[in-house]
Amino acid sequence: MRKANKWIGLTMAVVLAGGMLSGCGSSGKTEDKTSEGQESSQAQEGSDEDKVITFWHIGTDEPDISLYEDATEAFNENTKSGYRIENVAMEADAYKEKLLIAMSSGECPDIYTNWSGGPMNEYVEAGFAQPLDELYEKAPWKDKILDATIAQGKYNDKLYGVGMINVSVSGIYYNKDIFAQYNLEVPKTVSELEKVCDTLVENGKIPFALANAPKWTGSMYFMNLATRKGGLEPFSAAVDGSGSFEDESFIYAGEKIQEWVQNGYFPEGVNSLSEGDGQSKQLFYSEEAAMKMIGSWESGTYKADSEEFYNKLGWFPFPAVDDSDADASIQIGTMGDQFLSFNCEGEKLEAAFELLNYYFEDDYTQKMVDAGKIAPVKGVDALIEGELEKEIVTKIEAASATQLWYDQYLPPAVSTVHLDTCQELFGLTMTPEEAAKQLQAAMEEYNNEKSE
Repeated sequence: MRKANKWIGLTMAVVLAGGMLSGCGSSGKTEDKTSEGQESSQAQEGSDEDKVITFWHIGTDEPDISLYEDATEAFNENTKSGYRIENVAMEADAYKEKLLIAMSSGECPDIYTNWSGGPMNEYVEAGFAQPLDELYEKAPWKDKILDATIAQGKYNDKLYGVGMINVSVSGIYYNKDIFAQYNLEVPKTVSELEKVCDTLVENGKIPFALANAPKWTGSMYFMNLATRKGGLEPFSAAVDGSGSFEDESFIYAGEKIQEWVQNGYFPEGVNSLSEGDGQSKQLFYSEEAAMKMIGSWESGTYKADSEEFYNKLGWFPFPAVDDSDADASIQIGTMGDQFLSFNCEGEKLEAAFELLNYYFEDDYTQKMVDAGKIAPVKGVDALIEGELEKEIVTKIEAASATQLWYDQYLPPAVSTVHLDTCQELFGLTMTPEEAAKQLQAAMEEYNNEKSE
């Protein structure tokens, strides 16, 4: 099923230069432990190798270990297909490299997890992912899964990946006490948000707690502003070459960021503050800052750190851009966290696809919620108790689509330029036009190399 593809060659050159060769061999046998704790050599002794479905994933820590293994064990116990699934769990940091090495030698596993977006699209182009539309149309969980999750697993209008674990989107947490103190209402538009921020600045409050040393935190503002201005099309067109990162949507995002920096909406020295060290959370917890835009994964952190502070919080999605017809229900984030793609055909593909049935059973959805996950299924809000999380899930379910984080979607070289130029925008050391030009040049260079 492997096709000769320049992308594989280019990517492997990078991987080999980095010395990331451990874990896979040319024989197709792995030395990783299976879910039963025994070494796997493609199939256990006595098994028919043709009836083994190899499944690679990153479930090496709880609760993810259980979420992966329980589903495969249920499949192995109940399937009528005659196939059995063999788990191969790997550490996330090395997973992509090991997967690429396997693909380069034609030993790609039958099922593998990925993050969708640009990497998944390249797997498809290289011939290591099969279209799933016909199987999806017959799936018993078809009406359960979120529409936005299915949309994020598509490439060229065909389904190649199905997200099954965790939904996480960006949004704005706010301190309800501070909003009440200054008679502030949840904004529906960017102009209303700016009025909220101006009132906070006038009263000595920092509107947004932001620590932008890691760069991806500031990228959230850029992504949301650009998407609210132009919708999904400008980004997808810039990536495939039919458009450009010099589009007005990206210029607008850069202009707004710099305007907000100049108006005092962010902390002093924002680019030197560390998210990992908790500097933005400290501004939020101390109530020096009234809002924080971050991924919805942080709800659990707030609750664990301080139940009292957690109870003060509300949440709203990034507001609509005034006078833009872009769909403001679109979310920025991931609608499955891990997506399953399939590198097999015929009856083996049908059997492998059956694994997804177990991820969308009602008791499994409850298991994910109990593990702190937002399962990508409709009605999951009924299983979630916290009002904050309920509000987030309501907006997720109403989303027409979800834009994957730019830094995950873009090829690594282009992603680096995106993050760097975003930080320059916050530092006022680069104009929006200069940032857009650099990002466009990086995208063009990547596309040109890929097409040669």
